[in-house]
Amino acid sequence: MTVADRFPSSAPSPEAFDFSVETLILGAGACGMVAALAAREAGQEVLVLEADAVPSGSTALSAGLIPAAGTALQTAAGIRDDPARFAADIQAKAKGENDPALVEALAKGAAPAIDWLTERFGLPFSVVTDFDYPGHSARRMHGLPSRAGRELVDRLRATCEAEGVDIICERRGVVLHHDAGHVTGMTVALPDGSTERVGCDKLILACNGFGGNRQMVTDHMPDIADALWFGHDGNRGEAVQWGTALGARTRHLGAYQGHGNVAHPHGILITWAVITEGGIQVNRDGQRFWDESQGYSEAARAVMAQPDGAAWSIFDSRIAGIARQFEDFQTAEAQGAVHSADTPEALARMLGLPADALCATLAAIPEHGADAFGRSFANRLVPPYCAVRVTGALFHTQGGLETDGTGRVIAKDGTPFPNLFAAGGAACGVSGKGDSGYLSGNGLLSAVVLGRAAGMAPTTGGSAPRP
Repeated sequence: MTVADRFPSSAPSPEAFDFSVETLILGAGACGMVAALAAREAGQEVLVLEADAVPSGSTALSAGLIPAAGTALQTAAGIRDDPARFAADIQAKAKGENDPALVEALAKGAAPAIDWLTERFGLPFSVVTDFDYPGHSARRMHGLPSRAGRELVDRLRATCEAEGVDIICERRGVVLHHDAGHVTGMTVALPDGSTERVGCDKLILACNGFGGNRQMVTDHMPDIADALWFGHDGNRGEAVQWGTALGARTRHLGAYQGHGNVAHPHGILITWAVITEGGIQVNRDGQRFWDESQGYSEAARAVMAQPDGAAWSIFDSRIAGIARQFEDFQTAEAQGAVHSADTPEALARMLGLPADALCATLAAIPEHGADAFGRSFANRLVPPYCAVRVTGALFHTQGGLETDGTGRVIAKDGTPFPNLFAAGGAACGVSGKGDSGYLSGNGLLSAVVLGRAAGMAPTTGGSAPRP
């Protein structure tokens, strides 16, 4: 039985489309623009529709770091790594809960994607070489000079413009049209409330997840429903809703990336390097409450469970020096979110914490071996000390439409839809079932690798006649 046998048509007649393109992409974040560049390079006529007035999305809120194993940049930096090792790290973090074929596709596709963006389009990526991310057995994080996602979005947009890719903003998809399971186009809403219909041969859903849909968050991940939403409000879950209505499989809708190191109330992301380099988190009683080396996604729940849903991240000036390579950290310092003191007692007074407890907590950090939480430290904290008040946040969802390694959406009976693709947050990622399976960079890994694969995939033809 084919997809066409299972689903009735919802397609307007060909004449009803206002215009038509070969490849239509919803969403102009990293995923959508990488997909557009790949489709353009494959010779396809491409149109990207973006709901916002200016491309932004979850990418712009991130550090813009993409993990990849075996890149030319790693080789130049003397880093030995390979996709099999990367895949093993992904599965270890998620306790084997991911689809192995998808993990393999992402791990193998990451290095070619980074090399392509670097060599073909001149994006100035470099490898983060001065600290390690939890769960990664090699230094494989690739980022642009500012280590900020805003730069990644801006450079990708400029590249799309230079390559002749059309990006039309303030166009939000509202209805997916199909003919017996074969996607034929979208109805999109314009700012003035009117609509237009766009036909296509291939549709790529790059409109991210559903973190901005509070009801879906409550339904699928209630343990994080009360946390700060740090993602993009446009992530309303349409991709999952359209796909489900069409008969697509979904997977791991309870999976998400949290973060337990957002400066509060400033709302600025503090790089997890302040923790991996030897920092700790304490609650309002001046006491540690978990093994911080587990990762920043798990940290969201750990911090939210503390009184007031807040904690203090404590580190020192050496670590602050490493963190300053991130634009967000520089902003946090400029806004007064980062406090500094020469002694534990002075720091406690500054933060309003009990001095005896904070002094005891800092003194308990072991020079050798593991502490009571099972964490080992390479360096003890030394004065001057630094601290930031932080809270837990939901960054983006990791579950979504089930796809194969090319981003093609899978129907409930296991067969692929002929011309419907999903990537990035619209698709199920490789972070397992919850939050603890998230390996640093998994979000942009899925966005860039699946986005490129979906863009490269051939079109099926047969939508609507060209105007």
